[in-house]
Order: sequence, then C-alpha cells, then structure tokens
Amino acid sequence: MADHKYTADSVKSLDWKEHIRLRPGMYIGKLGDGSSEDDGIYVLLKEVIDNCIDEFVMGFGKRIEVDCDGQSVMVRDYGRGIPLAKLMDCSSKINTGAKYDSKAFKKSVGLNGVGIKAVNALSAQFDIQAYREGKTRRIEFSQGKVVKQDRKDKASSEGDGTSINFTPDSELFKTYRFRNEYAERMMRYYAYLNKGLTLKYNDKSFRSKNGLLDLLEENLSEEPLYPIIHLEGPDIEVAFTHLEQYGEEYFSFVNGQHTTQGGTHQSAFREAIVKTVREFTKKNFEPKDIRGGIVAAISVKVEDPVFESQTKTKLGSLTMAPKGESVRLFVANFLKQKLDNYLHKNPQSAEAMQEKILRSEHERKELKGIQKLARERSKKSKVHNRKLRDCRAHLNVKGKQRFDSTLFITEGDSASGSITKARNVVTQAVFSLKGKPLNSFSLSRKVVYENEEFNLIQAALGIEEELEDLRYNKVVIATDADVDGMHIRLLLITFFLQFFPELLREGHLFVLQTPLFRVRNKKTTIYCYDEAEREAAIRKLGRNPEITRFKGLGEISPDEFKHFIGDDMRLDPVRIDANESIKGMLKFFMGKNTPERQQYIIRNLRFQHDVVEGESEAEAAEVAEVSGPGEKVAGEAA
Repeated sequence: MADHKYTADSVKSLDWKEHIRLRPGMYIGKLGDGSSEDDGIYVLLKEVIDNCIDEFVMGFGKRIEVDCDGQSVMVRDYGRGIPLAKLMDCSSKINTGAKYDSKAFKKSVGLNGVGIKAVNALSAQFDIQAYREGKTRRIEFSQGKVVKQDRKDKASSEGDGTSINFTPDSELFKTYRFRNEYAERMMRYYAYLNKGLTLKYNDKSFRSKNGLLDLLEENLSEEPLYPIIHLEGPDIEVAFTHLEQYGEEYFSFVNGQHTTQGGTHQSAFREAIVKTVREFTKKNFEPKDIRGGIVAAISVKVEDPVFESQTKTKLGSLTMAPKGESVRLFVANFLKQKLDNYLHKNPQSAEAMQEKILRSEHERKELKGIQKLARERSKKSKVHNRKLRDCRAHLNVKGKQRFDSTLFITEGDSASGSITKARNVVTQAVFSLKGKPLNSFSLSRKVVYENEEFNLIQAALGIEEELEDLRYNKVVIATDADVDGMHIRLLLITFFLQFFPELLREGHLFVLQTPLFRVRNKKTTIYCYDEAEREAAIRKLGRNPEITRFKGLGEISPDEFKHFIGDDMRLDPVRIDANESIKGMLKFFMGKNTPERQQYIIRNLRFQHDVVEGESEAEAAEVAEVSGPGEKVAGEAA
C-alpha cells in the first residue's frame, strides 16, 4: 500500500482567483461555448450588467451601453461610478462590495461582491475603469492578475459611471462565441423590468414603457383569448392571459434576475391564481384546468433573496424580508385583491377565462377513462418493455448530476444499440422507437394515451401532470440524417409542439448532430459534420485519406459513438420563435401540401441528399417535402 502521509503540508489554501478558476461551475454554472442561453459566458455578461442595473434601481444612470464583437464585451453605465480608492478591492477581493449595506442596495441583483470577481478571474483580459466627479482610475487584469494599474487618480471629462471591458478566457471556454440573439433577449428582459432604462446593445436600443405587459405582448405565439391582465403593486408586478393551447408558460423574475427554473414566487403565483379564480367563480375547478394554456410573467423584489444556486436561476427565499411575510402569502394577498377587482370590473375577460377553463375541464373528463386504461397498460409494459434503458440521475431528484440527465430518443434497434453501449449509464438514458411515430397534427390529447408509443414517451419523461416532474434535463432526438430520419424528427417535434410546448419553451428539447463522414489516415482520424468540414479534413491529412460516409447511426460503432455523446457532443436546441404561432407552424409544416409550402421546404433544405441518377426535379421535391421541415424547425431553433 502506498504511503500517503497527511501532514500540515497536505493542506493548501487557494487565493480567490485560483479557487474561481478551479471550480468555475460553483460561480457560473456550466462553461459551454455560447450555443446555449445558460452557458457561462452569458452569466459573465449578466454579472457585469447587474451592477449597472443596481445603480439605476437606486436612481443613478438611465442608460447602459453594451458593445460585443462575439469575443469581447464592453459595458458602460452612467451611475455614480465605483469609488476610485476602492476600485482594486471591488474588482479583486471576494466579499467586498457596497451591497452588504442594505440601505445602499436594498434589493440588489448582483452576487453580493462575488460576481464581478468571477468575471475577472475567468477572463483572459479584464479592464475596469471608474469615472467619478471629474476623475478616473483604471486597472487591467488577466486571469485575475494585475497587468497594469493607475495608482493615482487622473483628470477626466467623462460622465460619472463605470466601464468594464472583458474577454472570456479561451483556456476555459474553448471555441466560444457570444450569440446576439441571446444577448439581445437579456437586454429586452432588463428593459421590461426597469421601465425608463435604455439599454443599447451594439446598434440596437431597448426600452420599455409598460414593463411585463410589453414582455407578454412581444412573446405571445398567438392571439390571446382575452386582453392581457396587467397588475402592479409595491415590490410585485404580474401580467397574464390564456391561449388556446396546452401547457403553462412562465417568465419569472426576482430583483430583475430571470429565474428560468422558477422557485417560491412562481409556485406562489400558480397557487394564488387557482385560489383567486375559484373564489371569484365560486366553483372548485381543478388547478390544471385553471392553468391550462396560461402565459404569465411575474416579478417580485425581495430583500436578501436566497437562490438555490450561485447562478440564481431558482428562488429559494420563503420570506419577504424584513417584514417576515411569506412570499406565498404576499403573492396570494396581492392577487386576491387586485385580480378579483379586475375580474369584477372586466366581465368579458372573466367570461372568456371561464370558458377556457370549462373547455379544459371537458377535455380532461373525456380523457379520464382512456388515461385509466393507458396507466394499466403502462404498468404491465414496464416489466417487459425494453424501449427505455434508464439512467440513474434524474432532473426531478436532487443530486449533483441531475442537470446532466439526458434522454436520447432513437429510431430502430441498431442506432439505440450503439448509443446504449456508448452512453454514460449514470446520466444518459435511451428510448428506442419501433418505427415512424404517428402524425399527431390536429389530433386531440387522447391520442397521447391511445397511442402506445406516445404514452410510453410521456411516461418515460414523467410529464403527464406538469413539466416540474420532468425526469431529464435534455431530451435529445437522435435520428439518421436521411429522408426517414428527418421525417421521424419532424413527427416527434410535432408531437412535443402539439401537446408539450413548454418542453421547447423551457429549452429541454434538442437534436443530436452526428458526423456524416470519417476522414482518416494511419495517424489521425477526423469526424466531419458537413461537406465543408470534410474538405478541410482532406486538406489537413494530405494525400488519399480513407473517407467513410455514414448513412445511419447504426453504422457507427459504440467505440466511436462515445465521442459524439460525450464532452464534445453537438446539440441543436429546438426552440419556438416568440413571433410564431404554434398552430400556424404546425399547419404549415404538417398540413395539406401546397405549392408555397413545397417551394419553401426546397429552399430551406438543410440535409445531405444523395441525388439518384435520373431523378426528376418533381421527385426530388417529394423527397424534400417530408424531410425539410424537420431540419428547418431544428435549424431555426439553433
């Protein structure tokens, strides 16, 4: 046995920047490359802007300027500016900041003196400059280490405020890129939550007059059943309406922070809306009937909020400090008074809401018998069913790897066999389809229970009751990049869009990219995902490399497949465009064939099609017709 001595020399202390760089996930969640909205580079951007927002909330500075070239970001606010003598402390000393003084920052967004230091430590270049009362001071860092600093104040004609310029460290973030669409959405949310504030991102300006009302109006995918109800009070703002669709959709915020995973305030709203509607209608409606099709936004301001993670995506606070009133009671009392008054004053909206609830109730009762049969069939099939090869970590069970939980939905036994052998059994599960799923377009929800395959997918995901029970953080469609594979992809996306749109809205649905080619010589193997990558690989490897064209996932060996579902896995997120009607999208892609639809799909065809000799243009169009939309939906999302 090796001699491992445990002595004083074994105990090591890391300084602030070393600790952040060693454990970045504690501060910014996952690193990522910028292709997903929750990647770490956007957390860095958010932490810098949060400080600017805090200044605006306290009444200083009505404009924030952000410039981004994809790699580096400059943020300039016009608040009071960091006190010059404390510029070094505020940018490089953990637990140093003004936000501990509740009088100065009563409802702060930032990380209480940690956030900006995390940006500093995780950046290859971090320059901070403060302007205050005609003087300025600047410090330049790299990976948290001082490169250059002003030791004395300098004269300046610039307006008061703070300027931060940073470039995330490519040693940590690899081949990252800031996506404008994600950054712009962040600016919009800041504008909605801070009426009167102007945010300029590159050449676009964002400003809101009506707060959460503007947010909902710009994010509704179809006409609401009644005008958006917009209610405001001290430390709370709410806006909501109903659409003729399934599921629930929420935009929730705490102190300006977008809590993507909800939390106490969102749960309180969901409970309060049920209680208030029941009391108003004097009918004991089921919660799922009241909330079915709801689209809502809620914002609360809390002193000393407690979040369940460092990245602040879920509120854990139970009380509205310092009053001691519970968040749940605060939200319930607000809605009870304001919403009840609104419904009495607006009988047409109240009637439209109740009609929607009654339709949901009628459909649920119709499904009751079918659900019972489906559950009995599901219980019997669980023992014998080999469609689902489950993993150990699940999103709805607390654990270190819950957010890594992934379900691959594959076509056929050969593809599922390769993925099953190559997968990480702790975090990756596999569901195998037996063929092409049913086209669920325009069908009612009872098809989810009547169709065994759809019922088993729903059961595997755990989303029959609500999305909070979702068992996997990522649901990944893994199909071949051929006509049949694209068609299956489209049918699955149609199923989720039709019955579980919140799965897409919450960013849980993805399409797996797998290589089309393998290019190799005796020393090097390169996997290529398109023609351009193949040509680059051929140039790199030189003369006569061996080139293999993968026609299906089943042709890729498990030993190779593990590279494509591991750390370097390429996923295209499938998202719903805020300006697109779900009904309109489904009708266009899955409805009756029209010349416009056919031409659109041909123009937007994204996959590799091997043209058969002698194939006519019309025949090629028919091939495009079944495969194009699926690729387009995924491509649009990405």
